[in-house]
Amino acid sequence: MRDDYGLNIWANGDFIIEKGKICLNTPSKPALQEMVEKIREDGIRGPILLRFPHLIAKQISELYTNFKAAMSEFDYGGNFCAVYPLKVNQYPGFVGNLVEVGKKYGYGLEAGSKAELLLAMAYNELGSPITVNGFKDKELINLGFIAAEMGHNITITIEGLGELETIIETAKNRFKPKPNIGLRIRLHSGGSGIWAKSGGINSKFGLTSTELIEAVKLLSKNGLIEHFNMIHFHIGSQIKEIGPLKKALQEAGNIYAELRKMGAKNLRAINLGGGLAIEYSQFKHKETKNYTLKEYANDVVFLLQNIAAQKNEPVPDIFVESGRFVAASHAVLTAPVLELFSQEYSEKKLQLKKKNPPLISELHDLYTNINKSNAIEYLHDATSHLDSMLTLFDLGYVDLKDRSNAEILVHLIVRKTISILNDKDDYADLRRIQNEIQERYLVNFSIFQSMPDFWGLKQHFPIAPLKHLDERPTLSASIWDITCDSDGEIGFDSKDNPLFLHDVDISKEPYFLGFFLVGAYQEVLGMSHNLFTHPTEAIIVPTENGYEIKELIEAQSIMDILCDLDYDIDAIRSELNRRIEASNSVSEKAKKQILGELYLFLNANGYLRTVQ
Repeated sequence: MRDDYGLNIWANGDFIIEKGKICLNTPSKPALQEMVEKIREDGIRGPILLRFPHLIAKQISELYTNFKAAMSEFDYGGNFCAVYPLKVNQYPGFVGNLVEVGKKYGYGLEAGSKAELLLAMAYNELGSPITVNGFKDKELINLGFIAAEMGHNITITIEGLGELETIIETAKNRFKPKPNIGLRIRLHSGGSGIWAKSGGINSKFGLTSTELIEAVKLLSKNGLIEHFNMIHFHIGSQIKEIGPLKKALQEAGNIYAELRKMGAKNLRAINLGGGLAIEYSQFKHKETKNYTLKEYANDVVFLLQNIAAQKNEPVPDIFVESGRFVAASHAVLTAPVLELFSQEYSEKKLQLKKKNPPLISELHDLYTNINKSNAIEYLHDATSHLDSMLTLFDLGYVDLKDRSNAEILVHLIVRKTISILNDKDDYADLRRIQNEIQERYLVNFSIFQSMPDFWGLKQHFPIAPLKHLDERPTLSASIWDITCDSDGEIGFDSKDNPLFLHDVDISKEPYFLGFFLVGAYQEVLGMSHNLFTHPTEAIIVPTENGYEIKELIEAQSIMDILCDLDYDIDAIRSELNRRIEASNSVSEKAKKQILGELYLFLNANGYLRTVQ
């Protein structure tokens, strides 16, 4: 019996299982395992991030298709526009492909800083929208005016009255055309989940009702009311339930209508912000969102149309800034398993004596005679014997060799029990034992660098081996990264994270794990803990007969990351050279060899080198 690792829950049809391997769901069905092995032929070490631009295109297409279908169904008179928030992933391997595939839709960009706005001004198509959110100083506002003067369709969203006063002052000294002006509204409605605080009356951003009235007065007084074209709200990332969004839309729609009645006749758009959720769970009992994209689009269009009709105002254009929805699925982190720790518990490691303690003899008999009819009984006996042996060791009645033999024999019994009963799902005792005695998989990557949301927020990502999916996995798996930090672990949890992997001999074959849906936030939030760098990335394009590695960007070297931290690499090399030359313990020939080895170390990345 195989395990499909929940692809039917999280994969969204992007990946399928063919001949025991995870493959792209394209006509040629290329296997991810083969891609990774091909890339590693040139000596690439450590994790590899696979980027799939066609999945970016798929998500953008689904976004526009569903909203246009909803607008057609309800005869909606407004337009739909979308922008991508650069904060979600600013890496050029993603942004370049995003802009390219988004051209035909008029897909735009959202910036929250000067650096991001400069990126948007350089990459965005002139006809596509740019929105600017977040707190702004005079320089950022001035940059927004320059973007408008370049011909960009830009809207600067105001977070406070101080920003509006700066815009008014800047407008007096700049050329035409002027940027559009948006007002972020502070709703009473909030979101749900760990990002709920992004919405609600106590949220970080937005204008209160009183401030909105004052803003409209200021715009009218200073001749800028005609540039006020959008209101904006955001109730949180990864909105799990549709109810809070519908409540927020009702509130925002009424604010839109009231502002128009106050004289803001060019106000014609409502920006919903981001938050459109994706499904991270790979276990059926842990699905995290209760709506589809179609339902989301239908509810937005229907509610805004009804409010506009009730208030006798034109329907607004609809903007969304759904970054996670667009970015998450396009990237898969792949990393090789370096070691299965319990494989150290092998028969050859037993150090049995001529006269062993009775409990050791009994454990050996259990291991020798275990079979399908007595497996669970013997498993219970073995775990009980191990507890007794540990007590005897603490009291000084058995020695370290006895303790080691007991641990080895119990692990061998557990593995043999799992092997015997691997076609059964109804052995609760076996599941309980696997929860207590887990296999620890050492994987050549850093959780802090590549999945910081797991470390910081306990956000789980789908995990699956790239091959052997036609075989039943038998080992309850805890995943350890290679950092020297105890938080660098994805633990087995029989309730929330019951991940099982295969019992493979790493010395005989490579075993790669795939970490899916890591394309949103993980790269830009990743930290250089232990000085591990962003992994090597490859841009993969499906072809009629397989795939093409369009671009390969190797991970930074140790020298690069030290330079990024403002170390003087020349000074480091000089000091290393001086200390080696000053050493009296090695020969001149050895010194030259050591210097050569140090040069190689400095120019390689810091991930571990695997045997394969």
